[in-house]
Amino acid sequence: MEADTLQNKFIAVLNKKIPVGFLMNALGHMVAGLAGSYSNISEMRFDSYVDKSGGEHKSISDHPFIILAAANGNQIRSLRNELLAAGIHFVDFTSTMTVGTYAEQKERTNATPEPELEYYGLCAFGNKITLSQLTKKFSLWK
Repeated sequence: MEADTLQNKFIAVLNKKIPVGFLMNALGHMVAGLAGSYSNISEMRFDSYVDKSGGEHKSISDHPFIILAAANGNQIRSLRNELLAAGIHFVDFTSTMTVGTYAEQKERTNATPEPELEYYGLCAFGNKITLSQLTKKFSLWK
């Protein structure tokens, strides 16, 4: 199947106001969670790539993965609500999910009302046309 016939894509939208080191941590968690919670993993088309020397490079998706920049967490919150309404699979990451043990992070998240959450980022997988329409206001990460 050629790349232009693929129906889906991955996107990540990251908050430009957050230091890059925190964003890379958040991105790792989100991508792992996105793949780990997707109900039809074969749809994500993870393949092995083999180099000329016979070395195998496992679990690389055929789908594009686009990384976009949000001006702030409120833009990510708005996109999150649009993805919920559209039924698109996504995983997000907030400031409450950093510092301390996972139990402390879960407790802090549980104690914070959604409007007060600071979104670091969001990753989604779904129909490329729908995702492109929902994310057209974001620029490519630079």
